[in-house]
Amino acid sequence: MDVLKTLFSRSRETRARLEQHRARLYRIAYAWTHNRALADDLVQETLAKALAKSGQLRDPNAGEAWLYSILANCFRDHFRRQRDTEPMDEIELVAESTPESESSELEIVRKVRAAMGRLPFPQRQVLSLVDLEGFSYVEVARVLEIPIGTVMSRLCRARAALKTQLMNDMQRLAGGQEAKIRRIK
Repeated sequence: MDVLKTLFSRSRETRARLEQHRARLYRIAYAWTHNRALADDLVQETLAKALAKSGQLRDPNAGEAWLYSILANCFRDHFRRQRDTEPMDEIELVAESTPESESSELEIVRKVRAAMGRLPFPQRQVLSLVDLEGFSYVEVARVLEIPIGTVMSRLCRARAALKTQLMNDMQRLAGGQEAKIRRIK
């Protein structure tokens, strides 16, 4: 009876701990896929696998990296099964601000996401984990099962490429505004 009680309480604790990571897992999955339904499916699959395999986790301190490595594996498995990608859905953001500032913020988010979407996948993956989700380099290396030097070089290249793309977008936009002003005169 005590064994069953311990197992059920452990299961509840594990389930509660996993549930705390759901929103973060979803943000990462969405950053990787740009597809809400797919991100939701990946999170569900990740949590189900983590719950089923929670007894295999040997180092409790590595639990977070373990969980996110399951997400990375689920993501890889998905693309092994299905090579095609789906177009990005409309993004709804809720903010307590004016419509103008909200529109401006949405435009910036759209541009950054578009620029991130043009990055090679390994760079996008590292950039989303480090810069968007706040993982350390060591954690990202564990999650993606790559050397820490590779994490650092991919991140450096991703940031440089993202900066270049955003600067080019701004220059194109500035050129377009001048053209609009000329038309008004």
